[in-house]
Amino acid sequence: MWNPFRRGNEEAGTVQAIGKGEIKHAVELLRKYKSAKANLEKKIISNEQFWKLRQWDELREGSREDLRPASAWLWNCIVSKHADFIDGFPAPNIRPRMADDKEEAKRLSSVMPIILEQCDFRRTYDDVTYYKLKQGTGVYGVFWDDQKLGGLGDITIRKIDLLELFWEPGITDIQDSANVFLVKLWDNEVLRRRYSQLRDKIPGEAVTMAKYMYDDSIDTSDKSPVVDWYYKKTDTSGRTVLHYCKFVGDTLLYASENDTAASGGADMQESGTAGKSVAEKGWYAHGKYPFVIDTLFSVEGTIAGYGYTDIGKDAQRQIDLMNQAILKNTLCGAKPRYFIDTSGSVNEKEYADWKNDFIHVEGNLGQDSIRPVDYKPLDGNYLAYLQNKIDELKEVAGNRDVNNGGTASGITAASAIAAMQEAGSKQSRDGISHTYNAYKEIVYLCIELMRERYDLPRYFRILGEMGEEQFVSYNNSGLRPRYQGTDFGVDMGYRTPEFDIEVTAEKSSPYKKMEQNELAIQLYGLGVFAPGNADQALMLLETMDFSGKEEIAARVAQNGTIYDQLIQYQQIALELASRYEPDTAGMLAVQIGGEPATVMGVGSGKHLQGEDSRMERVRDAAQERTQPN
Repeated sequence: MWNPFRRGNEEAGTVQAIGKGEIKHAVELLRKYKSAKANLEKKIISNEQFWKLRQWDELREGSREDLRPASAWLWNCIVSKHADFIDGFPAPNIRPRMADDKEEAKRLSSVMPIILEQCDFRRTYDDVTYYKLKQGTGVYGVFWDDQKLGGLGDITIRKIDLLELFWEPGITDIQDSANVFLVKLWDNEVLRRRYSQLRDKIPGEAVTMAKYMYDDSIDTSDKSPVVDWYYKKTDTSGRTVLHYCKFVGDTLLYASENDTAASGGADMQESGTAGKSVAEKGWYAHGKYPFVIDTLFSVEGTIAGYGYTDIGKDAQRQIDLMNQAILKNTLCGAKPRYFIDTSGSVNEKEYADWKNDFIHVEGNLGQDSIRPVDYKPLDGNYLAYLQNKIDELKEVAGNRDVNNGGTASGITAASAIAAMQEAGSKQSRDGISHTYNAYKEIVYLCIELMRERYDLPRYFRILGEMGEEQFVSYNNSGLRPRYQGTDFGVDMGYRTPEFDIEVTAEKSSPYKKMEQNELAIQLYGLGVFAPGNADQALMLLETMDFSGKEEIAARVAQNGTIYDQLIQYQQIALELASRYEPDTAGMLAVQIGGEPATVMGVGSGKHLQGEDSRMERVRDAAQERTQPN
């Protein structure tokens, strides 16, 4: 059995781990993987035709001259679901796993959205979401791009087309694949300019790529498929190492196992990679394939799922066929036709022209010389069946009228409409939850790339707690392993900071925003935000369940503590003023209590008139603490 990690061919007097023999076998594996996903590729191409409203090219029924009405019920379903995903655009909240990492987690939470924005993640999320809804599976690629920031390098996140990605058949997690191939077409002239190995030769073709049915005429004769080959191996310490190889045809362009030059920079110390070459430490330190799979509806035995096109295209096909039949029947009834007896010559041109007052006839014109063709209008059952099919497509796809702003007849109450919308969006919420899981993995990969490659500081503009602009620098010093010292004479070694990712919707729908605003106004009206009501407000918040409850409860508790401290300090000041400055004590009491008060003698035990019971209790406690023993 071929081992992709054995020592390769000997070229130019040096031993290369990856040579022509390894490339040849990788091409065989790639072709095997491609053959295994042939049905998936056909389905993807067919689904894209339905998305472009070219479903009649897939039906292959009737002649091309026939009327081919293409309704957009399935298209509307996908667009509606996509709008739900955009409303739930994710935002990361990074939590520390240990108390020592709180500050680093806070910095990461501020910087990570900016990094994703610089990667144009919103557009990538938009494209992958459409692809996921159409095909059932979206794929993100999280890479390190050495060309970004003028050669400094940074993270890049791209959408990956399933027609370009190949994995081991039968797996359900891409990280379990023995090899992963990413194939993209490159212009031959660009390849020759960038790689000296190709300057005097024509790049070969390792595999023939499946293609969409483009509307434009696209010539790929001057392009070659370039293969990015990722594979894993285990080093002597048991650590999983990811390796990367790039080739076109049978020509090797780069192989991480052949890159034996010692690396510089600050590598992770606990893994012992300081100064090691790429061949030893691997392509990415995290040891994972840089691909994140986001499946809509999963299928056993494959990483690829199925989407709304797979669910609804059969109903869409039947709707279009019935529309075609109804349209033909309607046109027959709208444009009458006639039988003309050839024994009596009628001038058909004059007869067809409605402007002619006279029509010439040769011979006798009998009763049957011209007779209209009988027309039978469609029964209402056919129209009802068509409407049932449309309703079926809406139901199975979860795209009811209420999801698009419509309501059933007689329903006008806002609460009833809101309840129907909430119930109708369950499918969308389920799909978005899977996307949030994929988003977590994307953020984790970004953190690992930052841990490995952010040796030099990067500068970011962030928003502070009160919305003010702040300019901060960030590097991986807080992400690197930290020496824990010794405990009872035992060396504790290094600890790598780890984090948990919480995903929230960056922007809620307009209805959700209105609901949150109304809740805030109600809480304000109930006095929840008043510092003097902190104890009662916390009891109320404990019984409630809404987004952001923990932050509000923490702020209310903090305000209540500050308020209690303020009252104590006011009473201490009042007691001191009553003792040493009786003339100013009255004025101070008015300022504190808000009402005129009578200042009694020092130590008399009499309290200021007009004080509420809460202030009175706090004043007693403060006075007791200030009395000498």
